[in-house]
Amino acid sequence: MLSTIAVTSLRELLRRRAALSLVTLLPLAFYAARIDLEGQAVRFLALGVGWAVATLALFSHVGSRHLDRRLAVVGASPTVLFAGRQIALIGTGLSIALVYLVLVSLTLDVPRLWSVGVLLATTVLVAAPLGAVVSLALPRELEGALALLAIMATQMLADPDGTLAKLLPLWSTRELTSYAVDPVGDDYLSRGLMHFAFVLVVCAVAAWAVAVARLRPQRLPAVSV
Repeated sequence: MLSTIAVTSLRELLRRRAALSLVTLLPLAFYAARIDLEGQAVRFLALGVGWAVATLALFSHVGSRHLDRRLAVVGASPTVLFAGRQIALIGTGLSIALVYLVLVSLTLDVPRLWSVGVLLATTVLVAAPLGAVVSLALPRELEGALALLAIMATQMLADPDGTLAKLLPLWSTRELTSYAVDPVGDDYLSRGLMHFAFVLVVCAVAAWAVAVARLRPQRLPAVSV
């Protein structure tokens, strides 16, 4: 069942070719706009990949809402439904990240190129459940996409050393970008991975819990005779 849900979700994403093309090209626009500044180019690329994957997750979970209800009625586990869609989204996101990692390797001389791969992978792993959380709070695609855009824009504009930036879900991109580009110590890598792990657990647990609560079987009222 898990693999069936993952494959079905992947097919649903591939059917939306226009939306898929637009959201996957957005990181390229961010990257090209800042390619003269190595650090900002890599960081904005990661945030663009995060927005793309979170938006795809939003579309996938909103579009499958009615189907998931029907599958839950016939006995499908809400946990399996949620996990299957997340697997498809993470697989798609990592494929996008791999393409952009190759692009960075060909266009920039990054001292720690492997950490750019870590940066893009951690961004994908956070963005997939983040999009699911937003889809559960805002059940319409337009409102959800605007909310994600507001989150990413605030993450870009907020002072990286300020409290607000650290409370946002992708603050780890700043620490991991500094580790990849600048001659800094391993403490940047440690702080980035710790922030990533915390946000991943919070987003994944929140999205899973709400999805299970939404799809749990409802008891029908007893019929009075």
